[in-house]
Amino acid sequence: MSNTTFDDLNLNTPLRNALGELGYTIPTPIQERVFSIVMSGRDVCGIAQTGTGKTLAYLLPCLRQWKFSKDKAPQVLIVVPTRELVVQVVETVKALTPYMSLLAVGVYGGVNINTQQMELMKGVDVLVATPGRLYDLAMNGAFKTKSIKKLVIDEVDEMLNLGFRTQLKNILDFLPARRQNLLFSATMTEDVEDLIATYFNDPVRVEAAPTGTPLENIEQSGYEVPNFYTRVNLLELLLRENETMSKVLVFTATKQLAGQLHEEMETRFPGSAGVIHSNKEQNYRFNSVKQFKEGNYRLLIATDIVARGIDVAGVTHVINFDMPDVPENYIHRIGRTGRADQKGIAISFITEKEKPFLTAIETLMKYRVPLVALPAGLVISAELTEDEKPKVFMKTDAIKPKKKEEAGPAFHEKSAKNSKTNVIVKHKDRMMKKYGKPIKRGAKKK
Repeated sequence: MSNTTFDDLNLNTPLRNALGELGYTIPTPIQERVFSIVMSGRDVCGIAQTGTGKTLAYLLPCLRQWKFSKDKAPQVLIVVPTRELVVQVVETVKALTPYMSLLAVGVYGGVNINTQQMELMKGVDVLVATPGRLYDLAMNGAFKTKSIKKLVIDEVDEMLNLGFRTQLKNILDFLPARRQNLLFSATMTEDVEDLIATYFNDPVRVEAAPTGTPLENIEQSGYEVPNFYTRVNLLELLLRENETMSKVLVFTATKQLAGQLHEEMETRFPGSAGVIHSNKEQNYRFNSVKQFKEGNYRLLIATDIVARGIDVAGVTHVINFDMPDVPENYIHRIGRTGRADQKGIAISFITEKEKPFLTAIETLMKYRVPLVALPAGLVISAELTEDEKPKVFMKTDAIKPKKKEEAGPAFHEKSAKNSKTNVIVKHKDRMMKKYGKPIKRGAKKK
């Protein structure tokens, strides 16, 4: 454990005062290692799990080197994958700069682009944005890119997973060539490597926690639970019997399950549960996070995209209501608790079909999650959701189509009347049939 404090870093007085008021005294390993590299001007590639303090790792050196300018164009550009993360980073910048004349603005999709464009035209020093909205605003001429000295791309692996590859490359292409690049990712995939090789200049790699390393200050455990309603009963039982579960983040596999679980929890704990997923309106999502941060909600039910989108201090427990099918997502989920050297607890509910997911997670972490016996008072539900009900497949004999030569006509036989065919009948034959003798036409009149 390093004895370095923030006073030992080359920070200016405004930043040191702000950190002191926030109660920060000792930098995390990634904050300490990244600071000097960024200050030297080198590009940085940081491999850091959620909860390692990487937001301050890139903000402190960027803010330390920021210089006041009358130019209204941004000097620092920070690109993040979600709206919630935009808001979080902007709030952190503001918390670090009460003694600096610096303006930070966040932009993201889902709200009026014209309002954001007008705000940027007034001037901005630090611009925080999601890729899609950033590209749209740049194409609209809402801000000039010539003054951007530092580019930060946070959670780049998640950005690529969400399909922002094209927007990211377009953004990197229109930025000035002379800039410092800081990239942070929880996992080092081929796509991330390709991005670094194409756009970065020999970056220094800083690894704070290798992918799959279980965070030491998080106590992990799991329950084998048969179905949805038993999981709901187990969550209710744990909450009723354990008062220390005061700020609980619950992850579900889908937004439909998140909504379903929220309805159940609202019935059992009225007014104490929030829900957040991509189908919810932006203001609703922000309000849910705000209520959870302030302690008005005991529970916040979320989908995986939020695992990297919110930073809430003091999360006591993370509940994996469903096991993630991507092993790395488990690390991101449980990393929402046990932050800033605090102890955290992660509990997983595991169904029979999710056991392969658990195996993959344990292989990645090189750690076996301890399984705990179900509590004696738990009600095992026999009720199944539509997704859990066994599907009945009726076996049907396939009807072999007849060969073309065997197939009959696709219409009924014509009646005798309708079976007539057009025949040209001569006049003399028609007269013979009618009068029994040939009747000639009279001579033409002259």
